[in-house]
Amino acid sequence: MHLLRDVLAQAQKNGVAVGHFNVSDLVLLKAVFAAAQKLNVPVIVGASEGEREFLGTRQLGALVRSIREESDFPIFLNADHTHSLAKAIEAAKAGFDSIVFDLSALPFEENVRQTKEAVETLKAINPAILIEGEIGDIGTGSEIHDKAPDLTRGLTSPEQAKQYVDATGIDILAPAVGNMHGMLKSMIHGETTKHLDIPRIAEIKKAVKTFITLHGGSATNDADFRKAIAAGINIIHINTELRVAWRRGLEEGLAKNPDEVVPYKILPSAVESVKQVVLSRLSLFNNLTH
Repeated sequence: MHLLRDVLAQAQKNGVAVGHFNVSDLVLLKAVFAAAQKLNVPVIVGASEGEREFLGTRQLGALVRSIREESDFPIFLNADHTHSLAKAIEAAKAGFDSIVFDLSALPFEENVRQTKEAVETLKAINPAILIEGEIGDIGTGSEIHDKAPDLTRGLTSPEQAKQYVDATGIDILAPAVGNMHGMLKSMIHGETTKHLDIPRIAEIKKAVKTFITLHGGSATNDADFRKAIAAGINIIHINTELRVAWRRGLEEGLAKNPDEVVPYKILPSAVESVKQVVLSRLSLFNNLTH
């Protein structure tokens, strides 16, 4: 039985990060698992409220559990960006390993109060579940944006991070350190990349001593990823990059044989396209060459 807490502790000791990849259908899940299995590294599969609504919270729980049981592989399931206690409870009861309880849009005191309450409620359902809290502003939506939002005002300070972790009892912190959700059009064409505030990550890590997640990792500069992991990042979220690969792979599958109607003959190219992105990201996060 693999426990996420142990896997994260081991990753921290080894100076690597665990890759977290969002899924909203079986193509993405198959691709993420195949890449992790090929490299033999642990992986976290995530699903936002919208993704869970489409796939089914309990159904996704059952799918990941069946993969884990059949393969005895460290694949974990995270309820990404959950904005209500009811949805968090639903994920906890469905057997998710971790929950991102995201009230970062609320005033700090309110975020603290409700997150503390959520930690107590969810740990009563499953004491092994890891709860992640979020402070600061990293934008919304894993999609393609025309222009970058100004996130400089919402950066997380080490003092605030410590206060938040101490008051809530969360296991994992998601700070705002120059990261942002989604990608710009220029990032898809490889003209620009995201840059992170590395000294801020190091200071937050020193202040909180908990695991730290980097959300909105798509299109981040490779060197910044390496530095961020060295500074104390334990989990890195990738979503938009996979969505772009999913669409490109699907278009390729449809174009290859315009008359084909059999889903399992069209979709393998989408699986392969996503798998290549996951392989490259997992290799980077785990200091491997694939």
